[in-house]
Amino acid sequence: MLKVGYIGLGIMGKSMARNIMKAGYDVVVHNRSRESVNELVGEGAIEGHSPADIASQVDVVFTNLPDSPDVELVALGKDGIIEGAHEGLIYVDNSTIKPATARKVGEKLVAKGVLMLDAPVSGGDVGAQQGTLTIMVGGAEEALEKVMPVLKAMGKTITHVGGAGDGQIAKAANQIMVAAQMVAMGELLVLAQKAGADPEKVVQAIRGGAAGCWTLDNKPQRLFSGNRGPGFKAYMQAKDLGIIMDTAREYGIPLPSAAVHTQLYNAMLEMGMAELDNSAVLGVIEKLAGTELKTKLS
Repeated sequence: MLKVGYIGLGIMGKSMARNIMKAGYDVVVHNRSRESVNELVGEGAIEGHSPADIASQVDVVFTNLPDSPDVELVALGKDGIIEGAHEGLIYVDNSTIKPATARKVGEKLVAKGVLMLDAPVSGGDVGAQQGTLTIMVGGAEEALEKVMPVLKAMGKTITHVGGAGDGQIAKAANQIMVAAQMVAMGELLVLAQKAGADPEKVVQAIRGGAAGCWTLDNKPQRLFSGNRGPGFKAYMQAKDLGIIMDTAREYGIPLPSAAVHTQLYNAMLEMGMAELDNSAVLGVIEKLAGTELKTKLS
């Protein structure tokens, strides 16, 4: 059985590492903050002292980090994965980063005998906890075959999209749709309330028809209960939209609705809502409409 390393134990990464452990793998973990490391070590994980230390002792090492510069630093920087690289090591990045960064890191590591998969995920904190994530994979098929059993401990739908960086392109496409759904949900809830209908009943009425989607299945009840906590933090959604717009500029692609959604999520950050759930973009719509969604706490 493969020995696995996991670096980056945030809301998503900690649950994903835990599911790998539950599947019977020995897991070596590392994180900037100690709390998550101590928690998983208490459950049977092994503590790694740096990315290089972990890479040197495992067959496959995963990262789940905030942004492109973080992945470059952990993979290629001082005490990074590249310094613990050995022939046959597979590196799997679950972060959401620029496709160009994924390709750059992969090119640097292959010279050390390391194959890289960019494998961003979708499904939120619930999917991470339940092991039902959607995983979009770019990179060598031979590497994917070796790590597929580990990926199956974390995800339900695993798709090999193509070569290096293609998993990140799929994630960018995913985040275009996620942002559109979150903004549309905010608009329809505010529309329903301000026009005099019960937003909860409106959601019940439309979620089984053509408007049905993951967002309407999972987010409204949290909002109706007054819960706008993450989930998937708004500042991460804003970061992902920045990646999308950078990639669009690089390839000369017009993305008019994504551009508007980027502005709305950036407004969330300016309004002090960066740590809230991405569904809390509702708050920007509320501000523009001069109303607030009634909740069961109201």
